[in-house]
Order: sequence, then structure tokens, then C-alpha cells
Amino acid sequence: MRSIRGRLLILAAVWLSAALLGAFLVIAHLLKDFVTDRFDAETAAIADSLIGQLAVDREGRVGLEDAPLDARFGLPFSGWYWQVAADDAPVARSLSLLDGRLQGPLGDLTGAPGRDADGAPLRILRRELTIPDTDARVAVTVTAPMAQIRDSLHQIIRPLAVALAVLGLGLAAASVIQVAAGLRSLDRLRADLSRVRAGQSERLARPDVSELRPLADEINAALDQNASLLARSRQHLGNLAHSLKTPLAALANELPADHPGQALITRMDRLIGWHLRRARHAGPGTLGTRTPVAPVIDDILLVLRWPLADRNMQAEVDCPEDAAFAGERQDLEEMVGNLADNAVKWGRSRLRIRVRPLPGRVILRIEDDGPGLADADAPLALVRGARLDESGPPGAGLGLAIAADLAALHGGELRLERSDLGGLAAVLDLPA
Repeated sequence: MRSIRGRLLILAAVWLSAALLGAFLVIAHLLKDFVTDRFDAETAAIADSLIGQLAVDREGRVGLEDAPLDARFGLPFSGWYWQVAADDAPVARSLSLLDGRLQGPLGDLTGAPGRDADGAPLRILRRELTIPDTDARVAVTVTAPMAQIRDSLHQIIRPLAVALAVLGLGLAAASVIQVAAGLRSLDRLRADLSRVRAGQSERLARPDVSELRPLADEINAALDQNASLLARSRQHLGNLAHSLKTPLAALANELPADHPGQALITRMDRLIGWHLRRARHAGPGTLGTRTPVAPVIDDILLVLRWPLADRNMQAEVDCPEDAAFAGERQDLEEMVGNLADNAVKWGRSRLRIRVRPLPGRVILRIEDDGPGLADADAPLALVRGARLDESGPPGAGLGLAIAADLAALHGGELRLERSDLGGLAAVLDLPA
């Protein structure tokens, strides 16, 4: 169990179950003793009344002056029996015994087990005494049915079990509420961290419980360190972009205005300007930005019109007007531009770009009819600087890696598959 909430609830359930079960067993044992003691007290009272009614006639014979007036001892085979015996010979017995006789162990007994003529279990009380001025040994025996004792006990145990079950449910509900209330601060911390990750907040709020404050302080310290490293990286990026501006401007002045390279220089200048703007802000892109996909594809194909014409390639585009990317236009241009440029370099006669919007996602599939990649080479092609075929078109081996990095930065991915055109299919799965 990897959930703190689950562990706490399971632990509480185990302890509650053990405590309630232990309480039930202890209370049930005490109630059993109470019920049996009550029945023993009743049989003892009957025995005392019988002893009080003992009499000896002139011939020394033991008898009973009056029998107890208890209706239970008048029902045949009721389990409620009494018997008075002198020198082991019965001299009086209850009507419930009919002509039967109580047999059992000798000596004074309280709560001894026994059975009647039908085999029903009994609880036996026996008193032995000697009547003064005689030699007769008198034994008074009274029994109570065990079935009635068990019924009486069940009538008490059943409500006890129900009461403990209700108590257990109440305690379980209280445990759930207690655990939920105790972990609410963790939920708030997670929500604060989500806001920081989404760019809605720069730091975590200080938790209201002391146990979480050191954790929040460490996370805030890590955020500060990350911000410092990001600012330093942005600064280096800005310096690099500035250093590229001058030679790019010189190159643009050297080339004629109608030269095909002017389009590439314009694109490079736009990308450098975008990186400069990001370096100045030293932070993430604008939240909630949505970029239509179709205009970006049109601009990229406009830049690639001369390479396409030089290779006599046809470009096919299937992009719904409502397809959009949840990010900045420059990022989408960088990803699609690198992949389309790669397809033009390796394709033979066809470049195909298909866009499929999905709930919360947008899928861009950029395909060519070139030699393609083996399945085993696809992961290597995404490594920065890797070139699988040195004899192919010139390049630095960065295009696929840059596209993959940008896709991952936005919570998407780049997959390399086999196209039905015969070449490579670069699939961008991006947030919409």
C-alpha cells in the first residue's frame, strides 16, 4: 500500500476491529458469568427452600412438608427439576421429573454439567446435609436447563453485538474524517505546487502545520535555485543570439534581394528575435497561449518552396482550420519547420503533412517517401548531433532532437514511425 491515506485507514481498521472484538469477547464472558450466576442463584434459592421444608416423622423417616410453588417445576421434561433423597433413595421430587430420577456426581456441587433422561444438558446444584438427631444423609438436587440459559445469554449478546457493530461503523467514519482532515494540508500543498508548475504562482505558500513547513521551505529554495539557473541560461542565450545578429545581417546584405537564401535569413532572424525576447523575460511563455496550426504550416511551406522546387517534390497538406496548439507560435514553427525540412532533405517526390485534432491534443504527422528509418534506429535519430547516414544530405543532426526536446517541454512527444509513403513519419503529439 503506497498511499498514506490508505495505510492510516487500514491501520485504524485493524486496531478498531481488534479492540471491538476484544471488547465483545470480554463483555460476552462477563455476561455469561452473570447469566449463569443468576440461574445458579435461582436453583440455590429453590434448594434452600427445600432444605427448609425437610421434616422427620416419628419413625425417623425424612420427608418434605411442602413443595415449592414454582410452575416451571410442574412441566414435564422442562429441565427444571428438584429431588430430595435420603441415603440415596428419593423421598420427594418435582412433578416435572414424573417417575424419573436425578443421577449425578456426589458431594456439594454448584453449576455441574449433567443430562436428563432425554439427553438434554442441565446445570446441576446439589446440597448434602445430615439432619440432627438422625443418621440420615440427605441430598437436595435442583437443576436448570442449559438451553434456557443459552437463550437468555443470546438475548443479551445479540444487542451487544449490534451495539458494538454500530459503534465500529461510527468509529470507522470518524477515522475517515480524521484522516481526511489530517491530510488536507498535504492536499493544499499539492494544489499550491500545481499552481507553481502551471505558472500561476512563483512560490509555495507557508503551510498552516509545522510538520510541512520545512518541506515547503526546501521546495521554495529549489524553486529559487532553478529560477537563478534559468535566468543565467537565458542570459547566455541572449548573448549568443546577439552575437549571431551581426553576421546574419552582413550575410543578408551580401545576397541579392531575390536570392532564395533571403527567406531562410528572414526565418533565422525571426527565430533569433524570438529567443532574444524570451531571454529578456527570463521566464516561461505566456499562459493560455493557443496557436492555430494551419497558418504556421503555410508559412513553413512558403519558406521551403525553393527546396521543394529544386527536388521536384509535391507538398500535400490536410489541416482543419480549428486545429490549434497550446503554446507559442515560435515553438510550433521550430518543431514543424525542423521536421518538414528533414522530410524535404530525405524525401524523393512527396511531402505530406496531416493534422488531426483530438480532445485536449493535436496530432501532426509529417511524412516523406524517402528511405525511412529502421525501427531500431528511431531512438538513435532523436539523440542530439546523431547522424545515421553520413552519405546523406548535409546537416548537423540537431533537427529531430530539437523538435523532440520542444515537444517534451510542452508535455507532448515526438514519435518516429514508418510512413505508408515508404519513408519516415514524424508524429508530433502536442497539447491543444
